[in-house]
Amino acid sequence: MTDLPGRENDPNENPFAMFGDPEQIAAAMRQFADMLSAPSGSGPVNWDMAKNIARHVVVAEGDPSVMEGERRQIVDALNLADLWLNEVTALPGGTGSPQVWSRSEWIEKTVPVWRQLCDPIAARMVETMSGTLGAAGLPPEAQAMAGPLMGMMKQMGGMMVGQQIGQAIGSLAREVVGSTDIGLPLSGDPALLPGGVAAFSQGLETPAEEIRLYLALREAAHHRLFQHVPWLRAHLLGAVEEYARGITVDVSALEEQLRGLDINNPEQIQQALSGGNLLKPEETERQKAALARLETVLALVEGWVGAVVDRAAEGKLPSAAALAETVRRRRATGGPAEQTFATLVGLELRPRRLREAAALWQALEAARGVDGRDAVWGHPDLMPTADDLDNPGGFVHGEPEFDLSGLEASLREASAGDEGRAKGQEGREGREGGGSDEDGTNGDDRKDGGEGDRA
Repeated sequence: MTDLPGRENDPNENPFAMFGDPEQIAAAMRQFADMLSAPSGSGPVNWDMAKNIARHVVVAEGDPSVMEGERRQIVDALNLADLWLNEVTALPGGTGSPQVWSRSEWIEKTVPVWRQLCDPIAARMVETMSGTLGAAGLPPEAQAMAGPLMGMMKQMGGMMVGQQIGQAIGSLAREVVGSTDIGLPLSGDPALLPGGVAAFSQGLETPAEEIRLYLALREAAHHRLFQHVPWLRAHLLGAVEEYARGITVDVSALEEQLRGLDINNPEQIQQALSGGNLLKPEETERQKAALARLETVLALVEGWVGAVVDRAAEGKLPSAAALAETVRRRRATGGPAEQTFATLVGLELRPRRLREAAALWQALEAARGVDGRDAVWGHPDLMPTADDLDNPGGFVHGEPEFDLSGLEASLREASAGDEGRAKGQEGREGREGGGSDEDGTNGDDRKDGGEGDRA
Protein backbone atom coordinates (compact mmCIF):
# COMPACT_ATOMS: atom_id res chain seq x y z
CA MET A 1 0.00 0.00 0.00
CA THR A 2 1.49 3.33 -1.03
CA ASP A 3 -0.33 5.20 1.74
CA LEU A 4 1.68 3.50 4.48
CA PRO A 5 4.55 5.46 5.98
CA GLY A 6 7.89 4.72 4.32
CA ARG A 7 6.34 2.94 1.33
CA GLU A 8 6.03 5.95 -1.03
CA ASN A 9 9.10 4.93 -3.09
CA ASP A 10 8.98 1.22 -2.59
CA PRO A 11 10.21 -0.35 -5.83
CA ASN A 12 7.99 -3.38 -5.17
CA GLU A 13 4.95 -1.15 -5.71
CA ASN A 14 6.26 0.32 -9.01
CA PRO A 15 9.47 -1.34 -10.20
CA PHE A 16 9.88 1.30 -12.98
CA ALA A 17 9.43 4.33 -10.76
CA MET A 18 13.17 4.95 -10.59
CA PHE A 19 13.22 5.55 -14.38
CA GLY A 20 10.60 8.31 -14.32
CA ASP A 21 7.15 8.66 -15.87
CA PRO A 22 6.37 5.53 -18.01
CA GLU A 23 4.46 7.59 -20.59
CA GLN A 24 7.41 9.91 -21.07
CA ILE A 25 9.74 6.93 -21.39
CA ALA A 26 7.42 5.36 -23.97
CA ALA A 27 7.36 8.59 -25.98
CA ALA A 28 11.15 8.77 -25.97
CA MET A 29 11.42 5.14 -27.02
CA ARG A 30 8.99 5.67 -29.89
CA GLN A 31 11.17 8.48 -31.19
CA PHE A 32 14.22 6.27 -30.86
CA ALA A 33 12.42 3.49 -32.75
CA ASP A 34 11.57 5.96 -35.53
CA MET A 35 15.23 6.83 -35.76
CA LEU A 36 16.18 3.18 -36.23
CA SER A 37 13.34 2.44 -38.66
CA ALA A 38 15.17 3.74 -41.73
CA PRO A 39 16.61 0.85 -43.77
CA SER A 40 20.36 0.69 -44.23
CA GLY A 41 21.60 2.70 -47.18
CA SER A 42 18.36 4.70 -47.47
CA GLY A 43 20.18 8.03 -47.44
CA PRO A 44 21.02 10.75 -44.95
CA VAL A 45 17.39 11.52 -44.04
CA ASN A 46 14.79 9.19 -42.54
CA TRP A 47 12.18 10.17 -45.12
CA ASP A 48 9.47 7.90 -43.74
CA MET A 49 9.74 9.75 -40.44
CA ALA A 50 9.91 13.16 -42.16
CA LYS A 51 6.80 12.35 -44.19
CA ASN A 52 4.91 11.17 -41.11
CA ILE A 53 5.82 14.34 -39.23
CA ALA A 54 4.66 16.48 -42.16
CA ARG A 55 1.34 14.64 -42.35
CA HIS A 56 0.78 15.05 -38.61
CA VAL A 57 1.38 18.79 -38.94
CA VAL A 58 -1.23 19.00 -41.72
CA VAL A 59 -3.84 16.76 -40.12
CA ALA A 60 -3.61 18.66 -36.84
CA GLU A 61 -5.39 21.61 -38.48
CA GLY A 62 -7.71 19.58 -40.70
CA ASP A 63 -7.25 18.34 -44.27
CA PRO A 64 -10.58 17.62 -46.00
CA SER A 65 -10.66 15.39 -49.05
CA VAL A 66 -11.12 16.94 -52.50
CA MET A 67 -14.74 17.07 -53.64
CA GLU A 68 -15.62 16.08 -57.20
CA GLY A 69 -16.96 19.55 -58.01
CA GLU A 70 -13.67 21.13 -56.89
CA ARG A 71 -11.75 18.67 -59.00
CA ARG A 72 -13.67 19.54 -62.17
CA GLN A 73 -13.31 23.29 -61.61
CA ILE A 74 -9.53 23.10 -61.18
CA VAL A 75 -8.95 20.71 -64.10
CA ASP A 76 -10.96 23.03 -66.36
CA ALA A 77 -9.00 26.06 -65.10
CA LEU A 78 -5.62 24.40 -65.77
CA ASN A 79 -6.67 23.33 -69.27
CA LEU A 80 -7.92 26.83 -70.10
CA ALA A 81 -4.75 28.38 -68.70
CA ASP A 82 -2.66 26.21 -71.01
CA LEU A 83 -4.63 27.49 -74.01
CA TRP A 84 -4.18 31.13 -72.98
CA LEU A 85 -0.43 30.64 -72.60
CA ASN A 86 -0.17 29.45 -76.21
CA GLU A 87 -0.89 33.05 -77.26
CA VAL A 88 1.87 34.70 -75.25
CA THR A 89 4.90 32.38 -75.26
CA ALA A 90 6.98 30.58 -77.85
CA LEU A 91 7.42 27.59 -75.53
CA PRO A 92 5.04 24.77 -76.52
CA GLY A 93 2.15 23.52 -74.40
CA GLY A 94 1.18 20.01 -73.39
CA THR A 95 2.69 20.16 -69.92
CA GLY A 96 1.10 17.07 -68.42
CA SER A 97 -2.18 15.94 -66.95
CA PRO A 98 -3.85 18.43 -64.54
CA GLN A 99 -3.98 17.22 -60.94
CA VAL A 100 -6.04 18.21 -57.89
CA TRP A 101 -4.64 17.36 -54.46
CA SER A 102 -5.41 17.59 -50.80
CA ARG A 103 -2.60 18.81 -48.56
CA SER A 104 -1.69 15.25 -47.54
CA GLU A 105 -1.58 14.23 -51.20
CA TRP A 106 0.71 17.18 -51.89
CA ILE A 107 3.15 15.79 -49.31
CA GLU A 108 3.03 12.28 -50.81
CA LYS A 109 3.43 13.45 -54.40
CA THR A 110 6.28 15.90 -53.79
CA VAL A 111 8.59 13.79 -51.57
CA PRO A 112 10.71 12.53 -54.53
CA VAL A 113 11.71 16.10 -55.48
CA TRP A 114 12.21 17.04 -51.83
CA ARG A 115 14.71 14.17 -51.69
CA GLN A 116 16.66 15.65 -54.61
CA LEU A 117 16.58 19.08 -53.04
CA CYS A 118 17.37 18.17 -49.44
CA ASP A 119 19.60 15.09 -49.55
CA PRO A 120 22.84 16.88 -50.62
CA ILE A 121 22.57 19.35 -47.76
CA ALA A 122 21.36 16.74 -45.26
CA ALA A 123 24.21 14.38 -46.16
CA ARG A 124 26.81 17.06 -45.54
CA MET A 125 25.23 18.10 -42.26
CA VAL A 126 24.90 14.53 -41.00
CA GLU A 127 28.48 13.75 -42.00
CA THR A 128 29.78 16.84 -40.20
CA MET A 129 27.76 16.23 -37.04
CA SER A 130 28.44 12.51 -36.72
CA GLY A 131 32.13 12.79 -37.52
CA THR A 132 32.82 15.59 -35.09
CA LEU A 133 30.65 14.35 -32.25
CA GLY A 134 31.84 10.78 -32.59
CA ALA A 135 35.49 11.75 -32.42
CA ALA A 136 35.13 14.42 -29.73
CA GLY A 137 37.28 13.62 -26.74
CA LEU A 138 38.23 10.12 -27.91
CA PRO A 139 41.85 8.96 -28.20
CA PRO A 140 42.93 7.55 -31.59
CA GLU A 141 42.67 3.92 -30.45
CA ALA A 142 39.15 4.50 -29.18
CA GLN A 143 38.13 6.21 -32.40
CA ALA A 144 39.25 3.13 -34.36
CA MET A 145 36.88 0.99 -32.29
CA ALA A 146 33.96 3.39 -32.58
CA GLY A 147 32.53 2.08 -35.86
CA PRO A 148 29.12 1.12 -34.44
CA LEU A 149 29.00 4.43 -32.60
CA MET A 150 29.61 6.28 -35.86
CA GLY A 151 26.69 4.47 -37.45
CA MET A 152 24.47 5.40 -34.53
CA MET A 153 25.57 9.02 -34.70
CA LYS A 154 24.75 9.15 -38.41
CA GLN A 155 21.29 7.75 -37.72
CA MET A 156 20.77 10.31 -34.99
CA GLY A 157 21.93 13.09 -37.32
CA GLY A 158 19.54 11.82 -39.99
CA MET A 159 16.75 11.87 -37.46
CA MET A 160 17.51 15.43 -36.43
CA VAL A 161 17.58 16.67 -40.02
CA GLY A 162 14.49 14.58 -40.84
CA GLN A 163 12.60 16.21 -37.98
CA GLN A 164 13.49 19.65 -39.27
CA ILE A 165 12.58 18.82 -42.87
CA GLY A 166 9.31 17.15 -41.84
CA GLN A 167 8.23 20.18 -39.85
CA ALA A 168 9.13 22.50 -42.73
CA ILE A 169 7.26 20.45 -45.35
CA GLY A 170 4.21 20.17 -43.11
CA SER A 171 4.15 23.93 -42.56
CA LEU A 172 4.50 24.56 -46.31
CA ALA A 173 1.66 22.16 -47.10
CA ARG A 174 -0.71 24.41 -45.17
CA GLU A 175 0.17 27.42 -47.36
CA VAL A 176 0.91 26.23 -50.91
CA VAL A 177 -1.66 26.55 -53.67
CA GLY A 178 0.03 24.21 -56.17
CA SER A 179 3.17 22.29 -57.04
CA THR A 180 5.31 25.30 -58.01
CA ASP A 181 5.06 27.72 -55.07
CA ILE A 182 8.75 27.36 -54.24
CA GLY A 183 9.76 28.31 -57.78
CA LEU A 184 10.64 24.73 -58.75
CA PRO A 185 7.96 22.23 -59.87
CA LEU A 186 7.68 19.51 -57.23
CA SER A 187 5.91 17.10 -59.60
CA GLY A 188 5.75 16.26 -63.28
CA ASP A 189 2.15 17.48 -63.67
CA PRO A 190 0.54 20.85 -62.92
CA ALA A 191 -1.58 20.68 -59.79
CA LEU A 192 -3.63 22.94 -57.54
CA LEU A 193 -4.90 22.38 -53.98
CA PRO A 194 -8.50 23.52 -53.34
CA GLY A 195 -7.58 24.14 -49.69
CA GLY A 196 -4.63 26.29 -50.73
CA VAL A 197 -6.69 28.23 -53.28
CA ALA A 198 -9.34 28.90 -50.62
CA ALA A 199 -6.70 30.09 -48.14
CA PHE A 200 -5.18 32.39 -50.80
CA SER A 201 -8.65 33.83 -51.52
CA GLN A 202 -9.42 34.83 -47.95
CA GLY A 203 -9.97 38.58 -47.65
CA LEU A 204 -9.95 39.17 -51.41
CA GLU A 205 -12.99 40.80 -53.00
CA THR A 206 -12.44 38.96 -56.26
CA PRO A 207 -14.64 36.31 -57.91
CA ALA A 208 -13.47 32.80 -57.05
CA GLU A 209 -13.32 31.84 -60.73
CA GLU A 210 -10.86 34.64 -61.51
CA ILE A 211 -8.62 33.69 -58.60
CA ARG A 212 -8.65 30.05 -59.66
CA LEU A 213 -7.81 30.93 -63.27
CA TYR A 214 -5.01 33.31 -62.26
CA LEU A 215 -3.38 30.70 -60.02
CA ALA A 216 -3.83 28.09 -62.76
CA LEU A 217 -1.98 30.40 -65.18
CA ARG A 218 0.96 30.68 -62.80
CA GLU A 219 1.05 26.92 -62.23
CA ALA A 220 0.86 26.09 -65.95
CA ALA A 221 3.49 28.72 -66.84
CA HIS A 222 5.99 27.28 -64.35
CA HIS A 223 5.51 23.76 -65.73
CA ARG A 224 5.75 24.89 -69.34
CA LEU A 225 9.05 26.65 -68.62
CA PHE A 226 10.70 23.77 -66.76
CA GLN A 227 9.51 21.07 -69.13
CA HIS A 228 10.79 22.86 -72.24
CA VAL A 229 14.03 24.26 -70.81
CA PRO A 230 15.83 20.97 -70.07
CA TRP A 231 18.87 22.45 -68.31
CA LEU A 232 16.92 24.60 -65.83
CA ARG A 233 16.04 22.04 -63.15
CA ALA A 234 19.59 20.64 -63.04
CA HIS A 235 20.93 24.20 -62.88
CA LEU A 236 18.87 24.97 -59.77
CA LEU A 237 19.65 21.67 -58.06
CA GLY A 238 23.32 22.14 -58.95
CA ALA A 239 23.37 25.46 -57.10
CA VAL A 240 21.94 23.75 -54.01
CA GLU A 241 24.52 20.96 -54.25
CA GLU A 242 27.33 23.49 -54.64
CA TYR A 243 26.10 25.19 -51.49
CA ALA A 244 26.02 21.86 -49.66
CA ARG A 245 29.68 21.09 -50.41
CA GLY A 246 30.81 23.94 -48.21
CA ILE A 247 28.56 23.27 -45.22
CA THR A 248 30.00 23.24 -41.74
CA VAL A 249 27.86 22.92 -38.61
CA ASP A 250 28.16 24.64 -35.24
CA VAL A 251 29.12 21.43 -33.50
CA SER A 252 30.03 23.11 -30.21
CA ALA A 253 26.44 24.32 -29.85
CA LEU A 254 25.19 20.83 -30.72
CA GLU A 255 27.46 19.24 -28.10
CA GLU A 256 26.30 21.73 -25.48
CA GLN A 257 22.63 20.99 -26.13
CA LEU A 258 23.07 17.22 -26.16
CA ARG A 259 25.14 17.34 -22.98
CA GLY A 260 22.22 18.74 -20.99
CA LEU A 261 19.53 16.57 -22.64
CA ASP A 262 17.06 14.88 -20.29
CA ILE A 263 15.97 11.61 -21.85
CA ASN A 264 12.90 11.57 -19.59
CA ASN A 265 11.64 14.83 -21.08
CA PRO A 266 10.07 14.20 -24.53
CA GLU A 267 9.45 17.92 -25.10
CA GLN A 268 13.13 18.65 -24.59
CA ILE A 269 14.08 15.81 -26.93
CA GLN A 270 11.64 17.11 -29.56
CA GLN A 271 13.10 20.60 -29.28
CA ALA A 272 16.66 19.31 -29.63
CA LEU A 273 15.81 17.15 -32.61
CA SER A 274 13.90 19.89 -34.39
CA GLY A 275 17.21 21.61 -35.06
CA GLY A 276 16.38 25.31 -35.36
CA ASN A 277 19.48 27.50 -35.26
CA LEU A 278 21.43 24.50 -33.98
CA LEU A 279 21.70 23.10 -37.49
CA LYS A 280 22.16 26.42 -39.26
CA PRO A 281 25.15 26.06 -41.63
CA GLU A 282 28.03 28.50 -41.46
CA GLU A 283 28.44 30.56 -44.63
CA THR A 284 31.63 30.49 -46.68
CA GLU A 285 32.58 32.46 -49.78
CA ARG A 286 31.85 29.41 -51.90
CA GLN A 287 28.38 29.16 -50.41
CA LYS A 288 27.70 32.85 -50.87
CA ALA A 289 28.50 32.52 -54.58
CA ALA A 290 26.17 29.51 -54.87
CA LEU A 291 23.41 31.42 -53.08
CA ALA A 292 23.82 34.39 -55.41
CA ARG A 293 23.51 32.10 -58.43
CA LEU A 294 20.46 30.40 -56.91
CA GLU A 295 18.77 33.72 -56.13
CA THR A 296 19.39 35.01 -59.66
CA VAL A 297 17.90 31.92 -61.34
CA LEU A 298 14.86 31.86 -59.03
CA ALA A 299 14.28 35.56 -59.67
CA LEU A 300 14.51 35.03 -63.45
CA VAL A 301 12.03 32.15 -63.28
CA GLU A 302 9.57 34.14 -61.19
CA GLY A 303 10.04 37.25 -63.33
CA TRP A 304 9.35 35.33 -66.56
CA VAL A 305 6.27 33.65 -65.11
CA GLY A 306 4.94 36.98 -63.88
CA ALA A 307 5.50 38.67 -67.24
CA VAL A 308 3.92 35.83 -69.22
CA VAL A 309 0.92 35.51 -66.89
CA ASP A 310 0.29 39.26 -67.03
CA ARG A 311 0.21 39.10 -70.84
CA ALA A 312 -2.04 36.03 -70.87
CA ALA A 313 -4.52 37.56 -68.40
CA GLU A 314 -4.61 40.93 -70.14
CA GLY A 315 -8.15 41.65 -71.34
CA LYS A 316 -9.43 38.36 -69.91
CA LEU A 317 -9.17 38.68 -66.12
CA PRO A 318 -10.23 42.14 -64.86
CA SER A 319 -8.63 41.50 -61.46
CA ALA A 320 -5.27 40.28 -62.82
CA ALA A 321 -3.33 43.37 -61.67
CA ALA A 322 -4.76 43.13 -58.15
CA LEU A 323 -4.00 39.41 -57.97
CA ALA A 324 -0.43 40.00 -59.17
CA GLU A 325 0.01 42.53 -56.38
CA THR A 326 -1.36 39.99 -53.89
CA VAL A 327 1.26 37.47 -55.03
CA ARG A 328 4.01 40.10 -54.67
CA ARG A 329 2.88 41.00 -51.16
CA ARG A 330 2.76 37.34 -50.25
CA ARG A 331 6.36 36.92 -51.35
CA ALA A 332 7.46 40.10 -49.60
CA THR A 333 6.08 38.85 -46.28
CA GLY A 334 7.63 35.40 -46.65
CA GLY A 335 5.72 33.02 -48.92
CA PRO A 336 6.43 29.30 -49.40
CA ALA A 337 9.44 29.90 -51.65
CA GLU A 338 11.02 32.28 -49.17
CA GLN A 339 10.36 29.91 -46.26
CA THR A 340 11.72 26.89 -48.10
CA PHE A 341 15.04 28.36 -49.15
CA ALA A 342 15.47 30.28 -45.91
CA THR A 343 15.08 27.01 -43.98
CA LEU A 344 17.06 24.90 -46.43
CA VAL A 345 19.99 27.08 -47.41
CA GLY A 346 19.54 30.37 -45.56
CA LEU A 347 18.56 32.22 -48.76
CA GLU A 348 16.26 35.21 -48.49
CA LEU A 349 14.71 36.06 -51.86
CA ARG A 350 14.66 39.84 -52.16
CA PRO A 351 11.43 41.33 -53.56
CA ARG A 352 13.50 43.95 -55.38
CA ARG A 353 15.27 41.19 -57.31
CA LEU A 354 11.94 39.75 -58.43
CA ARG A 355 10.75 43.16 -59.69
CA GLU A 356 13.99 43.70 -61.58
CA ALA A 357 13.70 40.29 -63.26
CA ALA A 358 10.10 40.98 -64.32
CA ALA A 359 11.14 44.35 -65.77
CA LEU A 360 13.98 42.70 -67.72
CA TRP A 361 11.66 40.14 -69.37
CA GLN A 362 9.12 42.84 -70.25
CA ALA A 363 11.85 44.97 -71.81
CA LEU A 364 13.14 41.97 -73.78
CA GLU A 365 9.68 41.32 -75.19
CA ALA A 366 9.27 44.98 -76.16
CA ALA A 367 12.65 44.99 -77.93
CA ARG A 368 12.79 41.51 -79.48
CA GLY A 369 9.25 40.15 -79.39
CA VAL A 370 7.95 36.98 -77.73
CA ASP A 371 10.25 34.67 -79.71
CA GLY A 372 13.33 36.76 -78.92
CA ARG A 373 12.41 36.90 -75.23
CA ASP A 374 11.93 33.16 -74.88
CA ALA A 375 14.98 32.32 -77.01
CA VAL A 376 17.17 33.47 -74.10
CA TRP A 377 16.21 30.25 -72.28
CA GLY A 378 17.89 28.24 -75.04
CA HIS A 379 21.21 27.96 -73.19
CA PRO A 380 22.44 28.92 -69.70
CA ASP A 381 25.22 31.05 -71.24
CA LEU A 382 22.57 33.28 -72.81
CA MET A 383 20.85 34.00 -69.49
CA PRO A 384 21.04 37.34 -67.70
CA THR A 385 23.41 37.54 -64.74
CA ALA A 386 23.04 39.29 -61.40
CA ASP A 387 24.73 42.35 -62.93
CA ASP A 388 22.20 42.32 -65.77
CA LEU A 389 19.36 42.49 -63.25
CA ASP A 390 20.94 45.68 -61.94
CA ASN A 391 21.10 47.07 -65.48
CA PRO A 392 18.35 45.41 -67.58
CA GLY A 393 18.64 48.01 -70.36
CA GLY A 394 22.26 47.06 -70.91
CA PHE A 395 21.32 43.41 -71.35
CA VAL A 396 18.34 44.08 -73.62
CA HIS A 397 20.14 46.45 -76.00
CA GLY A 398 23.70 45.41 -75.20
CA GLU A 399 26.50 45.49 -77.73
CA PRO A 400 25.50 45.51 -81.41
CA GLU A 401 25.56 42.12 -83.01
CA PHE A 402 28.90 41.25 -84.59
CA ASP A 403 28.69 41.85 -88.36
CA LEU A 404 30.55 39.09 -90.21
CA SER A 405 30.25 40.94 -93.52
CA GLY A 406 32.20 43.81 -91.99
CA LEU A 407 34.83 41.36 -90.87
CA GLU A 408 35.08 39.97 -94.40
CA ALA A 409 35.46 43.47 -95.87
CA SER A 410 38.19 44.27 -93.36
CA LEU A 411 40.00 41.07 -94.26
CA ARG A 412 39.78 41.90 -97.98
CA GLU A 413 41.16 45.38 -97.37
CA ALA A 414 43.99 44.00 -95.27
CA SER A 415 44.74 41.38 -97.94
CA ALA A 416 44.78 44.02 -100.70
CA GLY A 417 47.09 46.20 -98.65
CA ASP A 418 49.46 43.31 -98.06
CA GLU A 419 49.44 42.50 -101.77
CA GLY A 420 50.22 46.10 -102.72
CA ARG A 421 53.04 46.30 -100.23
CA ALA A 422 54.44 43.03 -101.54
CA LYS A 423 54.45 44.33 -105.14
CA GLY A 424 56.12 47.55 -104.06
CA GLN A 425 58.76 45.57 -102.27
CA GLU A 426 59.36 43.47 -105.41
CA GLY A 427 59.75 46.63 -107.53
CA ARG A 428 62.28 48.10 -105.14
CA GLU A 429 64.25 44.87 -105.11
CA GLY A 430 64.21 44.81 -108.94
CA ARG A 431 65.51 48.32 -109.23
CA GLU A 432 68.22 47.75 -106.68
CA GLY A 433 69.28 44.61 -108.49
CA GLY A 434 69.69 46.30 -111.94
CA GLY A 435 66.51 45.07 -113.49
CA SER A 436 65.39 46.45 -116.93
CA ASP A 437 62.59 48.98 -117.34
CA GLU A 438 59.73 48.41 -119.70
CA ASP A 439 61.54 50.39 -122.49
CA GLY A 440 64.59 48.14 -122.25
CA THR A 441 66.83 50.80 -120.77
CA ASN A 442 69.20 49.43 -118.22
CA GLY A 443 69.09 50.95 -114.78
CA ASP A 444 72.86 51.42 -114.84
CA ASP A 445 72.58 53.33 -118.10
CA ARG A 446 70.11 55.73 -116.45
CA LYS A 447 72.50 56.22 -113.59
CA ASP A 448 75.47 56.88 -115.93
CA GLY A 449 73.42 59.15 -118.11
CA GLY A 450 72.30 61.05 -115.18
CA GLU A 451 75.82 61.57 -113.96
CA GLY A 452 76.95 62.65 -117.46
CA ASP A 453 74.15 65.18 -117.70
CA ARG A 454 74.96 66.57 -114.30
CA ALA A 455 78.65 66.79 -115.38
